[in-house]
Amino acid sequence: MAPRRKRMRRIFNIPTIKGFKPYGNSCSQKGKRELISLLYEEYESLRLCDYEKLTHAQACRLMQISRPTFTRIYASAREKIATAFVEGKQMIIEGGKVYFDSEWYRCSDCSCHFNHPDKEAFIENCPLCHSTNFHKVESES
Repeated sequence: MAPRRKRMRRIFNIPTIKGFKPYGNSCSQKGKRELISLLYEEYESLRLCDYEKLTHAQACRLMQISRPTFTRIYASAREKIATAFVEGKQMIIEGGKVYFDSEWYRCSDCSCHFNHPDKEAFIENCPLCHSTNFHKVESES
């Protein structure tokens, strides 16, 4: 029997950073350090529960997933962060099966992310630096 297809998870905000890198004496050991990949949906679950202070029930409705699925995603995120901190591993935020709530853009000049909730209007420039050098950020599939 084939496993169920993974449903797309709704993401409201693109992470403002791409990850974390530890520093200190234990991190300068020889050999390449293993990377821990925190998926976009895991980042979003942490943002909603720990930063926005929403309950699991509220957060799962926003992400349009079931409560048990949300709890698994949230537990996975916390486990990955604990592993990164305790073992001094680098963590990157990327990937996952997600879609953005609205169209998101990244300015090539100032590196800011901004969204476009009004699909009817045309975006002329970056709202921060007013550059016309920006591109659409595509969601992972």
